[in-house]
Amino acid sequence: MCRWFAYLSTTEPCLLEDVLILPDHAIAKQVHDRYLPHLFHYDPGTTQREISLRNSPFNLDGLGVIWYTDARAAFGECTGPRPVTYKMLRQPTADPIFQSLAAHTSAHCVFAHIRAASGATAITTYNNHPFTFGRHAFMHNGVVAHYDEIKRAMALELSDEAHVRVKGTTDSEMLAGLFFTYLEEKKGQNVWEDQHPLEEMKECLERAVAKVLQLQKEILGRAGRTPEASSLNIAITDGEQLLAIRFRNHDTEHPPSLYLSTRAGVALNRKFPGHPDLEGVDNGVQNLKGEDEHGDHVIIASEPTTFRKEDWELIPKNQCVMVGRDMVVRHAPVEVKLY
Repeated sequence: MCRWFAYLSTTEPCLLEDVLILPDHAIAKQVHDRYLPHLFHYDPGTTQREISLRNSPFNLDGLGVIWYTDARAAFGECTGPRPVTYKMLRQPTADPIFQSLAAHTSAHCVFAHIRAASGATAITTYNNHPFTFGRHAFMHNGVVAHYDEIKRAMALELSDEAHVRVKGTTDSEMLAGLFFTYLEEKKGQNVWEDQHPLEEMKECLERAVAKVLQLQKEILGRAGRTPEASSLNIAITDGEQLLAIRFRNHDTEHPPSLYLSTRAGVALNRKFPGHPDLEGVDNGVQNLKGEDEHGDHVIIASEPTTFRKEDWELIPKNQCVMVGRDMVVRHAPVEVKLY
């Protein structure tokens, strides 16, 4: 399974280096490290084998980063922020371009994803998440079960506009195309550049997930087979809003880990006191602001990037988290029939 990290704040930008590289458990170092508080005892029925299967120890197949800027809006070409993308196939801690960009770039919205390719999917930058569709970004951790058997049927569901925007060969990007197809049906041809209510985005994502499960049931059912479960930890943003789900269509098995924090950003920002890795230690700079001056923010990540466990909560199975421009965090169940 892959790992991903999402940061959103309307008032407090983060430095990419602070959130993606410097912490001992930053996503750039999750190539081979795991940190999963609350997970082992989350469910008494959870076994070490199941935890290992859904949270693989190696993610060696590429990193992608998206951050949002107002550059195009400042030149009158759009309204609102638009995504900038950088993707690599080498080890992120050995990429000098990534290191330089991260050291000198701040943003109010950041998506980062480190990949462990599923099946025989090609190792190419086109297949690195996050994927962009106009102003929107989409990333996924998990797997669409039986993708090779249902991908043709999934592709036939895509609108012409969504199909053109799918550049790679992953189950994740095809699922993104399906989501945007349904959003396009609802919102029209300006779907790619407009901002949409989170409730409508949730509805379209649930419809896309339900369609995948339906195709699995129908296509495998013709051969007398029962589909395996799919794990779908998904994040979507337009640069000012965030929607995420942690989902697996199985009665007892859990999806990969997914955590939420509204406090860890203080320790992940060198302007403020605190340290991402050590309790009671400052991060080595002049502490330009007090902790209570930090703006409202939300971090959703496959694994915590700070070691203060009380700052993180494990998102329950089959739950959706929505964060609007008001920075209010709302939880709701993922309303999809599990088959």
